[in-house]
Amino acid sequence: MIKYFFQQKNPASHYIDIEIHIDQISSETIQLQLPAWRPGRYELGNFAKNIKHVEMFDQNNQNLVFRKLNKDCWEVPTKNCSFLKVTYSYYAAELNAGACFADGSQMYVNPVHCCMYVSSRRDEEHQIQIDVPENYKIVSSLKQEGHTLIAADYEELVDSPFIASTGIQSEMYTENGINFYLHFNGECRPDFVKIKKDFAAFTNKQLMFWQDCPVDEYHFIFQIVPYKFYHGVEHKKSTVITIGPGYAINGGDVYEDVLGVSCHELFHLWNIKTIRPIEMLPYDYTKENYSRSGYVYEGFTTYYGDKILLSSDVFNEQQYFVTLQERLLKHFHNFGRFSLSVTDSSWETWLDGYLPGAPYRKTNIYDEGCLIAFMLDVLILKATGNTKSLRDVCLLLYERFGKRQIGYTEQDVIDLVNESCNQDLTGFFNDYVYTAADFEKPLISCFDYLGITMLKQNSPFVCEHLFGFKVVDNGNFSKVNLVAPQSPAWKAGLFSGDEIMAVNGMAIKNNFHHWLNYFSGEAEVKLTVNNNEQIKIIILKADENGNTYFFNPILIHREQLSEEVNETYRAWKNL
Repeated sequence: MIKYFFQQKNPASHYIDIEIHIDQISSETIQLQLPAWRPGRYELGNFAKNIKHVEMFDQNNQNLVFRKLNKDCWEVPTKNCSFLKVTYSYYAAELNAGACFADGSQMYVNPVHCCMYVSSRRDEEHQIQIDVPENYKIVSSLKQEGHTLIAADYEELVDSPFIASTGIQSEMYTENGINFYLHFNGECRPDFVKIKKDFAAFTNKQLMFWQDCPVDEYHFIFQIVPYKFYHGVEHKKSTVITIGPGYAINGGDVYEDVLGVSCHELFHLWNIKTIRPIEMLPYDYTKENYSRSGYVYEGFTTYYGDKILLSSDVFNEQQYFVTLQERLLKHFHNFGRFSLSVTDSSWETWLDGYLPGAPYRKTNIYDEGCLIAFMLDVLILKATGNTKSLRDVCLLLYERFGKRQIGYTEQDVIDLVNESCNQDLTGFFNDYVYTAADFEKPLISCFDYLGITMLKQNSPFVCEHLFGFKVVDNGNFSKVNLVAPQSPAWKAGLFSGDEIMAVNGMAIKNNFHHWLNYFSGEAEVKLTVNNNEQIKIIILKADENGNTYFFNPILIHREQLSEEVNETYRAWKNL
C-alpha cells in the first residue's frame, strides 16, 4: 500500500505539503514518477514545475541521496531500505476544473498533478490522508474513512479529485438505482429543486441511451467562482466543473452553461473514461498519448452533450439551435479548416491544442467533431429509413470495446458506422474527417433532410461582414484578432495583433464599431494602426464584387412540412 499525507503548513502560500510512505521495499532502487499530463486535456502539463524541495528518508529517518533522471522522474537507492518516506511541496494556485488550488478556504486537488507513483506498484491500494480542520467537509468519489481517501489502485487515485472546504453544499438524486451527488463549493445559492429536476432528466436520458452504467455512483463537483468562467473535466466516477459568476448560476446563460457542461461531462463517463482509443489504453502519464480520434472522444461527446438536453426536454428547440449555431459559427470562422483535417488536428492538440496558435493552421476537435457527429447521425438515419443512428455506433463501441477494456482503432470507427447503416460511408470519412474541408454542402443536405434551413446572416459588425476582420476591445483601442484570407483587410495589410487607434482620424475609445459603421458608406476608410509599436495607415475598401465575410449561421425549423419530414425530425431528436 502507498500512503500520501496532505497538509498546508502555510495556507496563504498556496503550497500543499505532501508526504509519501512506501513500505515493503525489496528493490535496490526506486523510481518515483510524476505524471506529465492529465487525461481530459491532450497536452503536456509538466506538473513537476510546481514541485519544491524534494527530500527522501529511510526507515531510520536518515536522509537519502537521490538523483533526477529527467524532468519528472526521481531515482533513489533503496538497497538497505525497508521503508521510504518522500516529502515535497506542491504549488497549488490555479483554480480551474483540472488543476489544484489551496488557500485558507479550501484544499482542492487533482491527484494526477501532485502524486508521484512507483511504476511497479501502480496496482496496489493507494490512500490519501488529508490534514484539515474537523469542520472541513471532504467530497470525492473515493471511498472515505474520516479524513482518509482510499483508492483501489493508482489509476483510481489520479482519476478522483477532491475538495476539502467548509463552504460545500451538497444534494443527491437517484436514477435507475444509481446515486448522483451535487456538490457546490464557493459563494452561491443553488436552486436544488430546479437543478435536480433538470439533472435527473438528462441523466435518465443518458442511462437510456447507453442501456447500462459502468459505475454505482457519480459526483458532480462544482467550483463556483465570482467571475465569468466555464470549464469542466471528466473522470470515471465524477466531474469537476468550474463556473461562474456564483450569483447567476440559477438562471439565464450561466445556468444553461451549467446544464451544457454537466451533460457533456457525464457523457464522458462512457465515451473516453470507459470507451477509449487504443492509443490511450492504458494511459501513459510520462509522455504524449497521440491519437487521431479526437473527433470521436470529444466531438461525439460535444454533440450528444448538447443534443441529449434537447431529447430530454431540458432544452427547447431554440436553446438547442443556439448551441449548434455556436458550433457552426466556430467552424465557418476558422480558416484552419482548409489547412488541417480534424484527425490531424487531433494529433496536433499535443502541440498547441489549447492556444490560439498560428492563424489558419488547424481546426478544433470539439466543434468540428460535433458537426461530424451530427452529419454521421443524419446519414445513418437516412440510410436506414430512420431506424438507426449514431447512437447505434456508440453502443457497439461500448459493447465491443468499452466493456471489454479494448481500445478501438480509427478503422474500427469507420467499420462500425458502415455496419450500422449497412452502407459504405468511407467516402464521407475520406472527404470530411481525413481531409481539410468546408462542411457547408453536407451540412445543408443534412439539415434539409430534417426540415431545417441554415441561413447565412451577415455579421452585425461592419468590420467583419464588409471588410473581413475581427477585433476585441482592449481599453481605448480595438485589437485585431482574426483576418479573413483574401478579404479587403487582408489585402490592405491588416493582421492579427494590430491595434486600431483611430478611424478616419477619430480616436477610438471603446467605440470602434460605432465609428466604423458611421464611415462605412464612404469610398474608403482610413485606420490608424499601431503595428509592433510603429504607426501605420491602413486604407480599407469594400470588395468590388460585393463579397462579404464572417456570416452568422442561423437555423430555422421550417413550417408546413410533410408528415414524413416531421417524423424524420422526431426520429433524429429521439434517437
